[in-house]
Amino acid sequence: MEENLSEIMHVAAEMEHSSGISKKENMDLLVPFDTQSEGSPEVCETSVKDLRDKDNSLKNTTEKIHICDMCGLHYTSRQNLLIHLMVHSTQQNSVCKECGKIFNERKELMLHSRIHTNLKSFICDVCKKSFRDSKSLESHFLTHTGVKPYECEICRKAFNTKGALRSHLNIHLQEKPYTCEVCSKAFTCQSNLKVHLRIHTKEKLYVCEVCSKAFSDNSNLKAHLRIHTEDKPYVCKVCSKAFSNNCNLKKHLRIHTNEKPYVCKVCSKAFVQTAQLKSHLRIHSQEKPYVCEVCSKGFSSGGNLKIHLRIHTEEKPYVCEVCSKAFARNESLKSHFFTHSQEKFYTCEICCKTFSSSSNLKRHLHIHSKEKPYACEFCGKTYIQKNNLEAHLSIHTKEKPYLCEVCGKTFTQKGSLKLHLRIHTQEKPYACQVCSKKFSRSYKLKNHLLTHSDEKRFACEICGEAFAKRRKFTAHLRVHTREKPFGCTIRGDTFSDNCNLTA
Repeated sequence: MEENLSEIMHVAAEMEHSSGISKKENMDLLVPFDTQSEGSPEVCETSVKDLRDKDNSLKNTTEKIHICDMCGLHYTSRQNLLIHLMVHSTQQNSVCKECGKIFNERKELMLHSRIHTNLKSFICDVCKKSFRDSKSLESHFLTHTGVKPYECEICRKAFNTKGALRSHLNIHLQEKPYTCEVCSKAFTCQSNLKVHLRIHTKEKLYVCEVCSKAFSDNSNLKAHLRIHTEDKPYVCKVCSKAFSNNCNLKKHLRIHTNEKPYVCKVCSKAFVQTAQLKSHLRIHSQEKPYVCEVCSKGFSSGGNLKIHLRIHTEEKPYVCEVCSKAFARNESLKSHFFTHSQEKFYTCEICCKTFSSSSNLKRHLHIHSKEKPYACEFCGKTYIQKNNLEAHLSIHTKEKPYLCEVCGKTFTQKGSLKLHLRIHTQEKPYACQVCSKKFSRSYKLKNHLLTHSDEKRFACEICGEAFAKRRKFTAHLRVHTREKPFGCTIRGDTFSDNCNLTA
C-alpha cells in the first residue's frame, strides 16, 4: 500500500513540474479512494503500475498509447489518462447504498441521501417548513412573496417552479406520461400518481391532530383542518360566499357563470361537477353501488346513501332558526324556511301558481302533464307523488307500522303520525302574520289567509262565479256536472258536497 502511494506521489510531482499544477491538486486527481470502505484509502494498483511502465518506455511519443484498463479509451499523455481515471473513481464512490442509484458527482449523492435519512436542514424563516436542499427552499419561499417567474406561453398561467410549469404543459399537450400499474389511470405529473397510488395501498400518512381522521394527501389534510378552525379564506367576488378550499370556490363560481362543462353523452344533460355527471350516468346504467347495511337499499351516489342512513339513525342536523324544526337534508330546511317568509320564487309557467321550492313545482307540473309516474304493482293505480303511492300500498298490505303511544292509533306513514301527535301536544307551528292565529298544518294556514284577502282565484268557466277556496270551487263545479260522489250508507241518498252528507 505504502509503495503504491509513493509511486503516485512521484507521478504527481512530475505532473506539477510539467503542467504547473500544484502537488495537492495532482493528488486530488490521482488518488481514487473508496469512501464506502472502512480504514485506509484503497489505491488502484493495476492502473498506477501500468501507467508507470508505459511512462518509462514511451515518455516522448505523441501517439495515443496510454490506454484505460477499465473502458479501453486511449490518451496521448499520462496526465490525461490519470485525469480520466477519476471518472471511474467517481462512479464507484457515487452509488447510493440504499437504492443503488448512480450519480455523476458526490455532491449529488449527498443531496440524494437525505431522502433516505429524512434530513431537512434548510428551514423557511416565514413558516418554519424544512427542506432537504437550498434550491427547494428558494422555490418554496416564492409562495410567500407571491412571485411566479415561470409563465406558460399558451395560457399565461404563472408558476413558482420549472417543474410545476412542465407538469402544467402536459395539460395543453394532452400528455399523461405517468400511468398507474394497478388500474392504468394516467396522470400529467408524477406527484399526482404518487397520491393516487395510496388509493390502492390504502396508505394515509397525514393524520388530523384534532379528530384523528387520516388522509392520503397533505393538501386534503390542510383543507380538512379548516373545518375545525372555521377558516374560509376563499371568497366569491360575486356573492361574498366563503369556502375552505379553492376547489369548492371554483365549483361555486359556475353557478354565477352558468357553466356546465360536464355533459352526459346519453341524454346531453350538463353538470357543474364531474362527480354529478358520474352519479347521473348511473341512472342510465341503473348501477347502484352504494348499499344500505340496514335495509339493503341501493343508491347511485354515496351522498344519497348518507342522507338515507339518517332515516335509520333519525339524525336531523339541519335545524330551523325560527321554529326549531329539524330536517335530515339541507334542501328540506331551505324549502321549509319559505313557510315563514311566505316567499315563493318558483312559478308555474302554465297557471302562474307559485311555490316555495323547486321540488314542489316539479310535483305540481305533473297535474298539467297528467303524468303519474308512480304505479301500484297490485292494482295498477297511478300517483303523482311517491309518498301517495306508499300510503296507498298500505290498503293492500293492511300494514300500519307507526303507532301513537298516547292513544294507540296506528298510521301507514311516519309523517301522518307526526301530524296526529299535534292533537295531543296542541302544537301549532304555523302562525298567521296578520292576526297571529296558529294552525297545526300548513294547508289550514293557507286557507285561513284567504279570509284576510278579497282575492278569489278560482273562477268557474261556465257561470263566472269565483271562489276563494279550491274546495268550494270544486263543489260548485258539481252543480254543472250534476255529479254526486258522496253517498249515505243508511238511506242511500247521494250528494255533491261532503258537507251535505255530514249534515
